[in-house]
Parts: sequence; C-alpha cells; structure tokens
Amino acid sequence: MSATPISFSILIKHSRCAANPQGHTHSGTSRNWLGSLSHATATRGLSTGGVENHKRLLSVRAKAEGSHGGPDREELQLQQRPQIEADDTTADVNMVNQGKGSSNVLSFLCPLLKFMGGVDPSLARNDIFEITTSGIATIARLPWGSQTLTTAAAMREEKGQPLKTLQLYEFEACPFCRRVREALTELDLSAEVYPCPKGSLKHRAIVRRYGGKEQFPYLMDPNTGVSLYESGDIVKYLFQEYGNGNNPSRGLLESTLFTGWVPTILRAGRGMTLWEKAQPELAAERLELFSYENSQYARIVREALCELELPYILHNAGKGSSKIKTLLQRAGSDKVPYLIDPNTGVCLDNHKEIISYLFQKYCST
Repeated sequence: MSATPISFSILIKHSRCAANPQGHTHSGTSRNWLGSLSHATATRGLSTGGVENHKRLLSVRAKAEGSHGGPDREELQLQQRPQIEADDTTADVNMVNQGKGSSNVLSFLCPLLKFMGGVDPSLARNDIFEITTSGIATIARLPWGSQTLTTAAAMREEKGQPLKTLQLYEFEACPFCRRVREALTELDLSAEVYPCPKGSLKHRAIVRRYGGKEQFPYLMDPNTGVSLYESGDIVKYLFQEYGNGNNPSRGLLESTLFTGWVPTILRAGRGMTLWEKAQPELAAERLELFSYENSQYARIVREALCELELPYILHNAGKGSSKIKTLLQRAGSDKVPYLIDPNTGVCLDNHKEIISYLFQKYCST
C-alpha cells in the first residue's frame, strides 16, 4: 500500500500504514535478508482473550547475533516464506489503486501532509512551534507510550532484553506504526528501527522483497522466527511473547482510530517522506537513541531519523523503565532524547542540537 489516496474504511479494517531544549525528564532487518528463498506456508496461533488468530509467518534463522551491523553487515537465511492468500492479500494489493478519485478525507489529507511536510527539514525551525505542536500530539495520545508497565520493567530487570533484537520497519508519521512503538515503550523493549519513508532508498525494497508487499508496520522477531504486518497483530504478539501473556493495555488498540492521527496531522507530515539530500549510506553503524514514544522532544528527533532513512537502535526509556539506570550512567541524566552516534563518537541530549547534527552529517551539501 502506498501513500496514494486510500479508502478510510479499509485502512481502519486492516489497521496499518503503507508506502506512501532540552530533553524531557520523567516526572509524572531485515539484517540483509538476501539469503536463499524456499516457498512454504507457515502459521502460528496467537491467543488473546481466548480468541485464536492465525498469523502468516516468515521463519528466519540468524547467522549473526547482536544489534550491531545492519542490513549490509548481517545475514539471515529465509527458511519459509508465506504463501499469498487471495482472500487477504488481494485486498491489500488493491489498496494502492482503490483510493483514486475518492473523496474521502484521506484522499485529501495525505497529499496535503506531504505538501506541508515537503519544506526543507534541514533549515532552522521555529522551536516554539515545534514543541507546541509535538506537545499537543503528546497530550492527545496520553497515557499510551509514556510509561513502562511495572510488570514489564520487572521482567526486563530479571531476564534482560530478548537475546536477539526485534526489528521494526516503519515510518514515524504512520499512526499504526505509532501503535506498535507505544507497545514497545510499555513493554520496555528495545528494537532495531529501519525507517521506511516514502521515496525510501533501501528499507521499503527489503520489506517488499521478503514480506511480499510494501506495507507498514512490519515486525521481524529473529528470536521466534515470527514476521507480522498488521499493527494489531503485532501488538498482541508482543504482549503475548514479551508481556507475560497479558492482553494489550486497555484502550491501546482502540484509541489509535480516534487519536492516532493527531500527531500525524499536527506535525504536518513530518517523518513521512525521504529528504532528497539524505545520505544514509554515510552511517556505517546504526545510531542509538534513548527515547520513549510519547516524548514531545524525542518525536522530533525520530522524525528526522526517518526523513534521512537512518537505521537506529531504539532504547525505549519510558517512566519506570529498566533502562533509566543505563541512561543515567551514559548520559548523566534521565533526559530523552539522547543520541549516540558510534560512527563519530558524538553523544547529544538536546533535540535541537541532534536535529542540526543529523542534517549536517548525513545530508549532501
């Protein structure tokens, strides 16, 4: 599915998006999936609240572990690839063309947001406007994506992060990708994030090649071999697998349809389209970002990372997170965002400085 106009009813039904000052304190890959292919069908049941939902899976086998490397430096060999199911995927494929000529709100909204967000993102910004619009977006999404569940933090303290880092293909402006990032914050999970803005130079092609369609969010879990598209399915899977089998937080899934679009609209499409001067290939190693989904300051940084298509390791550090200790040790405070660039040794904790640095370092002159 692309950023071309689409049917709002279909978007709600499928719950996904596709192709097309200071820090804030807490107060209150595909890793080169260029392996050999063998076609098969795999299913795994996800039980949430007694309901059995069968998911199509992409089974993977890691050849290298850890979260360092990236799509061009680590390999996973595909063992199974889902067979296209006509009753489900036909509708997905048709979404690209279905919205043409439609008068629904999204057929107007998406091009408008692209136009509004099409200004040079590397230029100096009105910080008051940036913080205000992002702040209102944060209020609209409260309480989701702001704090870690107590049980999840305790589990991470006891067991640590999953052995192999989760891999998420998404783009910042997508409300359904936001839903998944909120779940990651609540579950105190880190993830390798591969931004897939419209005009993507690499990451969208990876998803299309090995997932079968260009649709987001797209999660790969190398620990279990599970690969999922649907945001609702991803959230349920994450809570079942890494949330001690619990159901998603009350209202997390349902609220996306009502307020999930607020940050996208208020931020005028930021984090949706690749900046034409972006040079993500300059980053030999993935950057690291301490953040939590609903931080008004971290949101602005994630938008820039998306517009530059820079892959990064996302360390979610919401209120109550087990990562606060690590953040304090590395940054000297619990402020987010906190960016670490292993390519240059630069560490920054001010959103304005981070934005300026990213567009100077990873753009053509």
